[in-house]
Amino acid sequence: MGALHEGHVALIRRARRLAGLKGKVVVSIFVNPTQFGPGEDFSSYPRSFDADRTLCKREGVDLLFHPSPDEMYEGDASISIVERSLSKGLCGASRPGHFDGVCTVVAILFQILAPDIAVFGEKDWQQLAVIRRMVRDLRMPVRITGHPTVREDDGLALSSRNRLLSPEARLVAPRIHQFLLAVVMEAENGETSVVRLQKRLTEDLLSIPGASVDYAQITDAATLYPLKRLELGVPARVLVAVRLGGTRGVRLIDNLPILLPR
Repeated sequence: MGALHEGHVALIRRARRLAGLKGKVVVSIFVNPTQFGPGEDFSSYPRSFDADRTLCKREGVDLLFHPSPDEMYEGDASISIVERSLSKGLCGASRPGHFDGVCTVVAILFQILAPDIAVFGEKDWQQLAVIRRMVRDLRMPVRITGHPTVREDDGLALSSRNRLLSPEARLVAPRIHQFLLAVVMEAENGETSVVRLQKRLTEDLLSIPGASVDYAQITDAATLYPLKRLELGVPARVLVAVRLGGTRGVRLIDNLPILLPR
């Protein structure tokens, strides 16, 4: 959605490696109105197209696709994609309709651009899982590739929303990643109770000055179903959404895999 940063650069470079010498790399920049709910930050979402275009040129992008809402959506559009499983919890619980908007716009982009491969960041793990499910269920001829979350030196996941943080919030924001690492370490050291792990994580996150927690959950990595216990052979993911600066503050998401030792 624009406001590109080094996390997006990593996706572009991954796409270039996948495309090879004969392939083409396309970047779409479109702040999609259908994935924002009432009272969300559509109007204030960072937009910096001139800087984004310069970055894409620097990285050798072959095509920059930057449509307007009128070009993407018909005025009397009456058909959209509805996701009924993976989007029920996590971000979907507090943002009803968000992932329907994501699926619809990504499906339109795939129709227009017809990519062979599409690269998505793992920072928004739920989005990646939903897109993979959509491609599977609708038999879309595109391969979805995830790329690991890119972080600042202090561990904060790169995000366009980071620039909205106050200096005070930016100072404490890296604790989100630190507390995720602590829970992963606890799990890998033998704690298998998801209830205890989630309680510990929630308490840690609430100790961050000015933080409110939208969710702190451990789920099956593929289905996003909540887990009760961690088990060998069941890939798990710990996911959080935290607002810094009060309940109306900047909303940050992050996640890590839990890999139990064999």
